[in-house]
Amino acid sequence: MLILTRKAGEGIKVGDNIRIVVLEVKGSQVRLGVEAPSDLSIHRDEVWEKIMEENRKATTVTPDQMEIIVKKFSSPRIKKGKKDGSDNGEKKK
Repeated sequence: MLILTRKAGEGIKVGDNIRIVVLEVKGSQVRLGVEAPSDLSIHRDEVWEKIMEENRKATTVTPDQMEIIVKKFSSPRIKKGKKDGSDNGEKKK
């Protein structure tokens, strides 16, 4: 982990297009500003963890759910042979 000391109004660069600026320091709280491309998601740690947890839940299938899925997408078994019970492939005369 890189550790830097910054004062209010000072910033750091991350890569070519991300800038983090210390906006204000009040007691034990620091306000940061992040300048980054709009297509880049930026979240607080606790928000990111919640998003990841919800994604994990959404991709987990319980045995009961799996049974429902299997029943829904299973095709019924089709018996081979003719209605009269013959199954030898010969044509009836």
